[in-house]
Amino acid sequence: MNKIDVIFRKWNNGNILALFPHEVNTYGGHVTSYEHVGQHSNADYVGCIIKTRPANTDEYTPLKRELEGIGYKLNVVKKQNYNKFLDNWNLLNK
Repeated sequence: MNKIDVIFRKWNNGNILALFPHEVNTYGGHVTSYEHVGQHSNADYVGCIIKTRPANTDEYTPLKRELEGIGYKLNVVKKQNYNKFLDNWNLLNK
């Protein structure tokens, strides 16, 4: 299984969000996200970036372990590669 890019962010309430910035799952360009509560969901990438701050390693390690425990092979990145996002969006919209 290939590694999947993930960005870990922290909400103001302390919850950690995992954004999969290149996993486009709607025609509107939403990406996949994951949290302890609610688990997988669609997310507006830009909206989430605006409303959160980067999570540090200590903050995101529990969520990272949870994701790895359900089978994810993760590549932690700091930001979205827009070309990679567009490539996946174009595949969805063929």
